[in-house]
Amino acid sequence: MAGEGGRRRGEMVPLAALVGREAKAAERTEAPSLRYGSAARSRKGEDFFLVRTDCHRLSGNPASAFSVFAIFDGHNGNAAAIFTKENLLNHVLGAIPRGLGREEWLQALPRALVAGFVKTDKVFQSRGETSGTTVTFVIVDGWTITVASVGDSRCILDARDGVVSLLTVDHRLEENAEERERVTKSGGEVGRLSIVGGAEIGPLRCWPGGLCLSRSIGDMDVGEFIVPVPYVKQVKISNAGGRLIIASDGIWDALPSEMAAKSCRGLSAELAAGQVVKEALRTRGLRDDTTCIVVDIVPPEHPVEPPSPPKKINKYNCFFRKRSRDSASKLAKKLSVEGIVEELFEEGSAMLAERLGNDTSSSVHATSGLFMCAICQVDLAPSEGISVHAGSFFSTNAKPWQGPFLCATCRNKKDAMEGKRPSGVTVL
Repeated sequence: MAGEGGRRRGEMVPLAALVGREAKAAERTEAPSLRYGSAARSRKGEDFFLVRTDCHRLSGNPASAFSVFAIFDGHNGNAAAIFTKENLLNHVLGAIPRGLGREEWLQALPRALVAGFVKTDKVFQSRGETSGTTVTFVIVDGWTITVASVGDSRCILDARDGVVSLLTVDHRLEENAEERERVTKSGGEVGRLSIVGGAEIGPLRCWPGGLCLSRSIGDMDVGEFIVPVPYVKQVKISNAGGRLIIASDGIWDALPSEMAAKSCRGLSAELAAGQVVKEALRTRGLRDDTTCIVVDIVPPEHPVEPPSPPKKINKYNCFFRKRSRDSASKLAKKLSVEGIVEELFEEGSAMLAERLGNDTSSSVHATSGLFMCAICQVDLAPSEGISVHAGSFFSTNAKPWQGPFLCATCRNKKDAMEGKRPSGVTVL
């Protein structure tokens, strides 16, 4: 699904070696099965969702399978939501180097998600359309769940022990003080809608444009300080499994996370999605598009039993725990047995220099020796590449001649998002 040719980078690995590596990994850890369902009620026709259970890191190799579930909640029209649904996955996969084993692939995924989101935003804005969309994008690979999000759609994890965990961050200006500060520092203004007489009403919005969100894909008429850089969280759940509930704000404006999880326990994934939507409509009515995906991660050879309320919760066995990238596999196995949700990665900065990191090798094409843009994956001559760290005071440990590198248009977009120059995008 990812692009071909010059978009790939990194050292090539023989296909037989990769297949063997994936097979050995599958033998060590038996993958869970997935059961999923979806439900939706439309009011504006701007919600869309994506379900892909046929994805592979290596084409045709079942041991390299992963699944994708996503919600796209459009606003000011549905063009951005449709475009993102059709293109984001390919843009993400195109930013992952070829020849990686499963563990390396999972470690590369957070950075690739950032690149894919920004590329999707850049390409959509070049079309001159003014709609926008939130995105909650979930990749399930075995017991590992990676979630990237912009906007106020949400993904929660209902673990088998009954503890509900939020895997996304809401980018609503009303509720997120850090995002309000970032927007104002980047040149935007935050305030409520003023009516005749000077009274202010409604939620906090960003001006110009009046958008209530600080991050989205699209929205070229609002300002580049509304950024497409996602919050990314990656966790590994225990082999007891769990349930994901992914939904647009039509659900979350009506139901707290715990209530949404509780309302559908004991039901299959398909029935659960419908029940969550039904409960949201009962609580608040159909005021907005309302979409829900439920995914059950089921242990192998385990009867399909949805999460049920626990009889007793041991608060010391139910917590997130960060794992060092070089931690021993014994520790990971122990955490899994104890029923702990292990946090592998979390980052929400809007600064590309921080999110793309340092890179001294993988920005160079393996065969041509050309540099490549870390966002749009185009080939660059050495004289054309601009380091993502050049002129950035957010990257004090990096050197401006170090990668990753950006093409001129992606560098201009980065500067505009950080308030260093106007967007330069003209609305047609």
